Amino acid sequence: MERALTPLDCLLPAGNLKFCLLILNQPFNKGHFHRLWSKAALRACADGGANRLYHFTEGSQDSFLPDYISGDFDSIQPEVKEYYKVKGCELIETMDQDLTDFTKCLQILQKKIEKKGLQIDVIVTLGGLGGRFDQTMASVETLFHATNITPFPVIVIQECSLICLLQPGKHKLHVDTGLEGAWCGLIPIGNACESVTTTGLKWNLTNQVLKFGTLVSTSNTYDGSGIVTIETDRPLLWTMAIKR
Repeated sequence: MERALTPLDCLLPAGNLKFCLLILNQPFNKGHFHRLWSKAALRACADGGANRLYHFTEGSQDSFLPDYISGDFDSIQPEVKEYYKVKGCELIETMDQDLTDFTKCLQILQKKIEKKGLQIDVIVTLGGLGGRFDQTMASVETLFHATNITPFPVIVIQECSLICLLQPGKHKLHVDTGLEGAWCGLIPIGNACESVTTTGLKWNLTNQVLKFGTLVSTSNTYDGSGIVTIETDRPLLWTMAIKR
């Protein structure tokens, strides 16, 4: 079965994707935030992500209350935690140190989606690709955990970059929203991909091996058709630019 997705639909004012929003503890784009917040079916913060939300919405915090905040609470500022507690936001402490706050927040989010019977298409995460490299890699690793947590694709957006993990099989990506930047890439992180075939890229692959030390498709771009198809035998990370 071919999976179809328009990755940047969630940033379109009139986009059709239904999604939940998860905010991490990293800087985010003002325009991205307001578009995503206004359209999200459910909104959550992972620990220090609440600090970002609180300070970003200074002066109008009452209009931007998350449905819940979760984490081990080693990053959230005491005054921020108290503010959201007084406002009635659900605070969920998760002490498991073997999983990141992002992963644990995703687990809670899936349970809430099921409990509320929400009809969504994707989960969008704001933040997770900037700052410390180890934390960026932790965000990527969470995408691997996500396959066992939720049936929905998880998209991570920060500033001019987007990533999502493509599962084995065929994918059809619509890249004609007008928000796409120039570059894109396919990263065989976590495993080698023995057979990858694409169309719609300037430099396409035909049953090629992607693995570190052999070939990684970075700094690729589009052929102008507006559609990229990807067939892979193993999980494969798709990344693309978001126009500034």
